[in-house]
Amino acid sequence: MFHKEKSIQLKNSASALYNNLSVLRIAPRRLTYFTVVHANVVNMVSTSWDGLNYSHRQLQSKEPNVATSTSLIMQAAFCALPSRDLLVVSSQKGIQMYESDGSIMVYWHALDTPEAPTAHAVFARGISAVSDNYVCVGVSSGAVLVFDVPSKGSNITLSEVLEEHKEAITDIASECSGSQECLANLVTADDGGNMCVWKSGEEFQLLNKIPGLDMTCSSVKLWKGTVLAGYGTGQIRLYEAVTGILHAEVNAHARWIYSLDIAPFSGLLLSAAEDSFVRVWHLSITPETNSVEIAHLHNECVTDTQICGAKFCDGDGYAFAVTGYDLSEIIRLVACWE
Repeated sequence: MFHKEKSIQLKNSASALYNNLSVLRIAPRRLTYFTVVHANVVNMVSTSWDGLNYSHRQLQSKEPNVATSTSLIMQAAFCALPSRDLLVVSSQKGIQMYESDGSIMVYWHALDTPEAPTAHAVFARGISAVSDNYVCVGVSSGAVLVFDVPSKGSNITLSEVLEEHKEAITDIASECSGSQECLANLVTADDGGNMCVWKSGEEFQLLNKIPGLDMTCSSVKLWKGTVLAGYGTGQIRLYEAVTGILHAEVNAHARWIYSLDIAPFSGLLLSAAEDSFVRVWHLSITPETNSVEIAHLHNECVTDTQICGAKFCDGDGYAFAVTGYDLSEIIRLVACWE
């Protein structure tokens, strides 16, 4: 159902981080950008759709008054807002926001780091654009920082701090189906598996809390009012966002899930885990009951590889890309419908 295309070579291998791959399609220029984190560097590759041209860029983690920072990067993710695209990088020291091609850093936000060493690490992780002008970034304290982003320029401001989580944020996702009827348009997840469902606005409104089962929710997505959550148990759970009703629970992987992604137009779901498998699922909504069903479509094994990132390359799910720990390439697969 999917076949491998030529891999994209990276300057460095991928670190073992949740959701360690981000993809942005630039349709007018027929380009796709990929980012993968290695230690304190973001590897960025720009590829033309015909596969003939590649260009590489590397972004270092930054911190004030230091020439070269050694602070580890936890995540790099593209944030597509209606008026502009940004590349957001979160690390142990702070949050950097770049123009989407990585050419110009437009904003830097330093994290509050304690003077004396503590037992708890400080870092930012979990990145998502939400609504027309917000970018949300999670931090290790459990707080979610909400940044108000203007349509151009660098006058980005911290507009709100959401403080419902008590454990480190793992992932953040916004409603991706484009459906205006969806009341909930943001979900945040933490190390304890707890999730909070929000409605964005001048003040973000907490709609629901879905309790965790003391197992990390490492990756989360929001599609047509349904929360799609991947866990350290290898399970995928589908919850109704506003009520918290559990629609489905799937024993999807033998080991820790590192990444989920959804193709919003087709309802294809991608899951990737430490067990070296990437699986493709299909989600469908039954109109009569408004319940969500999940069906398994495809398996792909990347032998002897701890997979840490998997993303669809388009909204229909015709192609997807995969990264693995210590792998210096991005594996690409394209649909071959029979």
